[in-house]
Amino acid sequence: MNLLLTLAIVLGVLVLVRIANIAQLASDLSGENEEDEQDKANVWNSWGFLLFMVVGLFLSVYTAIEWMPKTLPVAASEHGVDVDKLMDINWLVLIIVFFITQFLLFWFAFRYRYNRNRRSFYFHDNNRLEFVWTAVPTVVLAGLLYTGLVEWNKITDRALADKGIKVQVYSKQFDFSTRYAGPDNKLGKSFYRNISDTNPLGVDTADQSAMDDKIAKELVMPVGEEIELVINSRDVIHSVYLPHFRAQMNAVPGMTTRFHFKPTITTAKMKEITGNPKFEYIMLCNKVCGVAHYNMKMPVRVLERAEYDAWLKGEKLVFQKDAAAPADSAAKPMAAAI
Repeated sequence: MNLLLTLAIVLGVLVLVRIANIAQLASDLSGENEEDEQDKANVWNSWGFLLFMVVGLFLSVYTAIEWMPKTLPVAASEHGVDVDKLMDINWLVLIIVFFITQFLLFWFAFRYRYNRNRRSFYFHDNNRLEFVWTAVPTVVLAGLLYTGLVEWNKITDRALADKGIKVQVYSKQFDFSTRYAGPDNKLGKSFYRNISDTNPLGVDTADQSAMDDKIAKELVMPVGEEIELVINSRDVIHSVYLPHFRAQMNAVPGMTTRFHFKPTITTAKMKEITGNPKFEYIMLCNKVCGVAHYNMKMPVRVLERAEYDAWLKGEKLVFQKDAAAPADSAAKPMAAAI
């Protein structure tokens, strides 16, 4: 079998060699010039480049217009409006650079295709050109970075966060839980060694600040008020991602991360804006945190203040009045402040 395969390969190579020889003889007998044929091929290829450029740029514009309505609706948070403006500026810069570079790429391929009657010009360097293509991107990128840092400083301003409604977002494979501070607006301390079937968030029962905390399986917020998310993870790195509010922060085991923002559009109002009566806000984990990562999400609602107060009143306390026992705190030598 191996011998037959080897013979087939050898014969195939010989056939290809003979075909190449015949093609060369046919070209010699016809009197065609190989360089002329190469010039014709170059011309066709260069025009093909231009056609590809036109079609490609047209499709880029068409797909952007076609799919734009299917992207996220207007930002539902105060800072989200500014984030969208920054994104628009970034996209404008990218689109301008994209069209300029693509045009030059294909135009140069067309304009400077091989020509045996033209010689190339070589120069070692051009200081003015190198200065321009270094300075321009530097200035543009520095401007984008500066505007981004200004916005980042706004959304990480602790003075605003301290005034907000405090909500702990506790993540684990593969779900979220939320804990709301009570009237004192202080979340009780928690420690991973306190975690049990009856205390899934590891809240310290000896901490009086925790006695009025409430737990829920959804994120509900009043419109027009500062919200501070206090974010923790039990096991691996997760991410609290609220796309409609342009908010995202990693949940890192062993540390507390924070994000504060102000919702500006209620769920009911967003249903009107989108024209979708089934619209709902959502919180997702966008870190690949395990086999069921795709299923890690939580419903989110934004309500008027009166509706929010009524909802929060109906949620259960982390510790029911008759369930909190000081004995539980004996095994808690330390607790992490929220």
